[in-house]
Amino acid sequence: MAKKTAPDVLRIALAQLNPTVGDISGNLAKAREARADAARQGADLILFTELFIAGYPPEDLVLKPAFLAACERAASDFAKDTADGGPGVIIGTPLKRKSGVHNSVIVADGGKILGERFKVDLPNYGEFDEKRVFQAGPDLPGPVNFRGVRLGIPICEDIWGDLGVCETLAESGAEILLVPNGSPYYRGKVDVRHQVAIRQVIESGLPLLWANQLGGQDELIFDGASFAIQADKSLAFQMSQFEEALVVTEWKRNSDGWVCVEGPMSRIPEKEEADYRACMLGLRDYVNKNGFKNVVLGLSGGIDSAICAALAVDALGEERLRAVMMPYRYTSKDSLKDAEDCARALGCRYDIVPIFEPVDGFSHALTQLFEGTKEGITEENLQSRARGTILMAISNKFGSMVVTTGNKSEMSVGYATLYGDMNGGFNPIKDLYKMQVYALAAWRNTTVPPGALGPSGEVIPENIIDKAPSAELRPNQTDQDSLPPYPVLDDILECLVENEMGVDEIVARGHDRDTVHRIEHLLYVAEYKRRQAAPGVKITRKNFGRDRRYPITNRFRDRG
Repeated sequence: MAKKTAPDVLRIALAQLNPTVGDISGNLAKAREARADAARQGADLILFTELFIAGYPPEDLVLKPAFLAACERAASDFAKDTADGGPGVIIGTPLKRKSGVHNSVIVADGGKILGERFKVDLPNYGEFDEKRVFQAGPDLPGPVNFRGVRLGIPICEDIWGDLGVCETLAESGAEILLVPNGSPYYRGKVDVRHQVAIRQVIESGLPLLWANQLGGQDELIFDGASFAIQADKSLAFQMSQFEEALVVTEWKRNSDGWVCVEGPMSRIPEKEEADYRACMLGLRDYVNKNGFKNVVLGLSGGIDSAICAALAVDALGEERLRAVMMPYRYTSKDSLKDAEDCARALGCRYDIVPIFEPVDGFSHALTQLFEGTKEGITEENLQSRARGTILMAISNKFGSMVVTTGNKSEMSVGYATLYGDMNGGFNPIKDLYKMQVYALAAWRNTTVPPGALGPSGEVIPENIIDKAPSAELRPNQTDQDSLPPYPVLDDILECLVENEMGVDEIVARGHDRDTVHRIEHLLYVAEYKRRQAAPGVKITRKNFGRDRRYPITNRFRDRG
């Protein structure tokens, strides 16, 4: 019998899909559908993303034996599907073995599992804490022989770190690197991934395919943007960002190795578009994956609630948003008009629920207890808490999730009211500073992003963008009464939060020292509020919650 020769052409499908953590049967069904699609397109092999069967990141779910058993059954069933002669599969799943519980992939073809590979470099920084639930692979992996082609399969962090996984694979005979990833979004992340991949291509001398997950998982956004780098370090193909996709790429073997000869070259969005689409995807998946039929938010006539309303309509459709204006005696006529104009432009339901009676009722109930004290922040917060209670009542009555609307500038310095405007299930702009909110609003008024369900044209009235921001909790109040101008505040906060800069460094940028000290103090003392805040989309390199974990009880201040 003649010996089979290795192929000179390999058609590899990349499945950039949106799994749901814990939905093992649903994820398996999605994988089967993708494999059938790849078969129709003539693929030899389909590459899925990291821990696809479980959904990523599964966090402490992998501590449950029943969860691990269900994942392995699904992976085994999927491997058996390959007996039909269609594409082989590389798919991620947690596996429990004698060496521990591993972040793994299986390679299957012809109805059999050809090999298992375990992640060696477990990330334990920022949003990742895999060392908490997984054990590292005991050995550096070798390649897997697939139809005569030796495939190297490093898993995500294995190509980000410095353990030499790709170099070892090359030395042990790998011909091409296929990398399943769960790499979450932050601003500018695509360029970072390209540089990581190029470094590994240089070190290994091998072409590299990077398959990245798509979809929102709690705070994290997986933006897809899968790609490949040729052995000569050029970009072989680029898949779309923020969109599910399955593409079949064609690779040919020549005297120097494997070269991609067919694949897409999609446009990668920049700046405001990327951030907006990340927020939109995060809100859509949080609402849909958690089973909410619709959402409700307080539409105040201000920029933050307006951009959240636009995001909700774009993500879910106008029929799934209820906007509620809750005026009090300090609510301006401009705010009433602006809120109504915004709701009308978006086409969503708009209700007005005055809060005079509940606020006055609270004030009356507290008259005796507060006798002899001056009115101030306490009375202002009663307004916010009355609004929060009304929104939660609407949520309870109609099953709508409350969208909370505080930006990162406010969350940083504590200019938000617990059990008031902080009430809600999810915050799409939680990781956007105030000036970034303005930039997104201006951008959205000129552009409808791909996949958006909202209308074109001006959806955020220009007056909302132009007027001075105010909580309208007392007469003639503006945010800048007690805060520096937002361009100044945001720069100081970015220095403190994202860059962990010292006070002297920030002052050297031209900021007033007393102002920096004050903002640093406000940042620290608001930690207890942020611990009770709703989750929200991660946009920056360091968001509150997953990335930045400061103690609530904390007396440190940088005084030089």
